[in-house]
Amino acid sequence: MMENLVQEPEADMDAPAELVKLLQLSDRREPAVTEIAVWVALGIIQGRLRPGQDLNSVQFAQQFGTSRTPVREALQILESDGLVEMRARKRPRVASFSPEQIREIFFLRAHLMSALAQKAAEKATDSDIAELNAIVESLRRYGSVGNDDRYLWVHYNFFDAIVTISGNGTARGILNSLFLQTLPVRQALSRPARLAESLDYAELILEAFQRRDGQMASLMVSRSIQAALEAIERGGLPSTERSVLSRAGGDWSAGPSRSNRTGGLSNVAAVE
Repeated sequence: MMENLVQEPEADMDAPAELVKLLQLSDRREPAVTEIAVWVALGIIQGRLRPGQDLNSVQFAQQFGTSRTPVREALQILESDGLVEMRARKRPRVASFSPEQIREIFFLRAHLMSALAQKAAEKATDSDIAELNAIVESLRRYGSVGNDDRYLWVHYNFFDAIVTISGNGTARGILNSLFLQTLPVRQALSRPARLAESLDYAELILEAFQRRDGQMASLMVSRSIQAALEAIERGGLPSTERSVLSRAGGDWSAGPSRSNRTGGLSNVAAVE
């Protein structure tokens, strides 16, 4: 018997505004589409809906009290962002990614974000840097109390702000889609040590922006994304081979540590 996929959907609808933004749901006229899309997306992100798991549109319609049309539209939205697979004459299912596909996604994010970070750091205004500083302060606050859920979304805002500063609106859609596809494997990033490492990188990226140092901002963004991939690999992906990022260009394994934070970027530069 098909398991009950939708249990008390209202209890899970405290959706981050960032997720609604990523899925481009704010302008949807049919509330049921937003409700279903957010519930399924959160289920995938939180691990309630597993990779390859069938999604019963009839059951969704019954338990959300709607017709199948909003269900289909919601699942099509998630398909367009790579979270759901729609197959002819078969039930939709949660998308699954091979380890190599996950590495490829991180490879693309790293190279695109690093290019945008260089441009953004070189053109950032004092107001832009003040905004980044405020976001990093929020990261410090959420990291200090171990609120990994809010930390995740504020960190997304940090990178999104860099994209905004770069002025490349086309890249935003690409990066948002890639980011969504990484969410199902991000449980490994909620560990305290990983949050501390992520915060170190955010502070170094901010420092590079304060110096208007585009090359260093680019490097730190690349290393930040590489470090996230390595944490995910330690949490379950194969770790016997070098990742796509490392094969693509040099050894990016050196990263910040709390023992050498005093010197800021000068310490990072010293390991190059």
